[in-house]
Amino acid sequence: VQLVESGGGLVQAGGSLRLSCAASGSIFSNNIMGWYRQAPGKERELVASLTSGGIITYADSVKGRFTISRDNAKDTVFLQMNSLKPEDTGVYYCNLKWRTLAWWGQGTQITVSS
Repeated sequence: VQLVESGGGLVQAGGSLRLSCAASGSIFSNNIMGWYRQAPGKERELVASLTSGGIITYADSVKGRFTISRDNAKDTVFLQMNSLKPEDTGVYYCNLKWRTLAWWGQGTQITVSS
């Protein structure tokens, strides 16, 4: 399985960005696709995840600002990020989980300037 992310960049506080992650390869159904982020000096943390059945989880810090969605037919997951804050800065990683297996994208940098 390969995950290819796109959509990162530099944005001012209050702005918006949209991330995309396309999965390819042998992808099994009943999986979970999501986004994690890692800020400098901090551990990687869950931002949002979405099961193929539609169950969504958000980190408390992004609730009301970020929206995760997916296109199951294209094995693609999206993250719409609004009202961005400097503390949202970090490397964002796409993640795909199936049973005990997990795959990661290469990461995309998001920098929010104040």
